[in-house]
Amino acid sequence: MLSSWGVTFEGVDLEKDPDRWADLKRLNIPSYPATILGDRVVHGWNPKALAALVGVDYDPGKRFTPEELAAKLDTILAADQRALRQIPREHLGMKHPERDRTVRELGFHIFRVGLSFPEARATGYFPETWLRENPSADMADGHAVARYGDMVRERVRAWATQPGWCDGSVETYYGAIPAWDFMERTTWHAAQHLRQVYWFLERMGVTPEARLTDDDLKGLPLPREVWS
Repeated sequence: MLSSWGVTFEGVDLEKDPDRWADLKRLNIPSYPATILGDRVVHGWNPKALAALVGVDYDPGKRFTPEELAAKLDTILAADQRALRQIPREHLGMKHPERDRTVRELGFHIFRVGLSFPEARATGYFPETWLRENPSADMADGHAVARYGDMVRERVRAWATQPGWCDGSVETYYGAIPAWDFMERTTWHAAQHLRQVYWFLERMGVTPEARLTDDDLKGLPLPREVWS
């Protein structure tokens, strides 16, 4: 955190850090991560908005087309399926020391992030509650969660074949944004969590099957650190 500069980046358990939670509540921010500078805030990992917040130039370079993002998202979701199938049952409840989400829940969350795009486009709104959902009791192991991913991948692929599927804007719990930006955010959000699933596998002594590399994810606006 850069609290001495008036900036807080929320990647912590807010129940254990009430001062940071108070910052979010004061500014009506629904959840972390968020970056606060005085009374100005950027919700989520948004490099362009963060650069504007601190007064620096931001050059994203070449931007992926919506079709390229859809292909990358499918690749990420498939990698999540492979990783989940590798998790030994006895490790499904493993957590990062500073997070309260199990690796089973994290793997499910990646699929829920992916599903948020076609669902938001179909319903007209993206609520923050979708990101708090957890796998149902019948998804008792990694294989079951991975099977849920089949449905998600099919929904994303089907939506991305429709004319104008990424045109216009999307209403979200953090404001209206262009659908292209939302698709980009969906893709890098899933990619960042996949990096965290790999982190878990490494600590289990499991080598990820057909692991996606930095080159596979190159061009997505990902944080440098796996756990920000």
